[in-house]
Amino acid sequence: MRHAVIMAGGSGKRLWPLSRTGHPKQILPIIGGKNLLEMCVERLEGLFEKDNIWVITCTDYADRVAEALPQIPPEHIVGEPEGRDTANAIALAAALLEATDPDGTMAVFTADHVIRPVEQFADAVRAACDAAEKHPDSLVTFGIRPTWPHTGLGYVHCGSGVTDGVHEVVGFKEKPDHQTARRYVDSGQYFWNSGMFVWKVSTIRDALAKHLPDSQSKLRAVTDAVREGADYTGVLAEVYPSLEGISIDYAVMERYPRVLMVELNCEWVDVGAWPALAEVCEPDESGNVVVAENVTITDSFRNVIVSQDDHLLAVLGMDDCVIVHAPDATLVCRKSDAQRIKDLVKRLVEQHGRKYL
Repeated sequence: MRHAVIMAGGSGKRLWPLSRTGHPKQILPIIGGKNLLEMCVERLEGLFEKDNIWVITCTDYADRVAEALPQIPPEHIVGEPEGRDTANAIALAAALLEATDPDGTMAVFTADHVIRPVEQFADAVRAACDAAEKHPDSLVTFGIRPTWPHTGLGYVHCGSGVTDGVHEVVGFKEKPDHQTARRYVDSGQYFWNSGMFVWKVSTIRDALAKHLPDSQSKLRAVTDAVREGADYTGVLAEVYPSLEGISIDYAVMERYPRVLMVELNCEWVDVGAWPALAEVCEPDESGNVVVAENVTITDSFRNVIVSQDDHLLAVLGMDDCVIVHAPDATLVCRKSDAQRIKDLVKRLVEQHGRKYL
């Protein structure tokens, strides 16, 4: 069978003050009244049975995620006791699937992107699943053809073609400087690393056993518990904090002998900070993106304006800013400083403890 695993454990600090410890960005209804998790699950309709969709999230807000996704079996909403990066989220999902369908195919998706059109996304997922099943010794990743020299993303160096739309991967490149990124884009051989993958459950299990043996051996207890029909949450809480926090790219992908890439020929937007809303939401005639019920705007251009309630936001003479209102906090900053909101959140903790987290 084919299974989908959605990684939804990020805290979304750059979307403060709406994204909080118990209310992460994945369940904020900020794009056409929908949240990113809903949109992710909708993209998977027709590709995976709902009973074969899993969500790896944080224990602190697993209940909120389950409320947002009533169509997913509650036992498939899995809470990590604490974040240990993507390699361990994937290792946990693989441990669960090994107990129920060790010969299955596992597709891994992120919950913080807008990807469209859905039809082209579906075509790429089918091609990747087919490739993983035809070449079970391979790990398959998705690459996005870059439209500009992005320095905040990793790149996949694409090699020769295996079949139509499927290519060998020469290597992975870390976030480059601008000149290097420009060279990557101009070459036509480098793709943005999507952070989404497909592989056989047995293949990723063996890869983790070789390259991340401590995690694989400790999470074996989760597999055993599921096979015995026992509750695994206790053993997970015990072993998970001791796992090495590491990304799947560092732990496995960069070391694995054969990786294939399927091009994801779609619009792909990481909604990781407030300015990204300008890429996925329709602006008004002044270029302002407004996700709020009660706003008055005068002589203001290209702003991102968001509110959770009917509190009036009056904006005058503001250009290229982010203005976000929550019941207990308001953020105002330049769009160019939006990536620094994580630093602001650290300052808030120093001054106020966890009151506003």
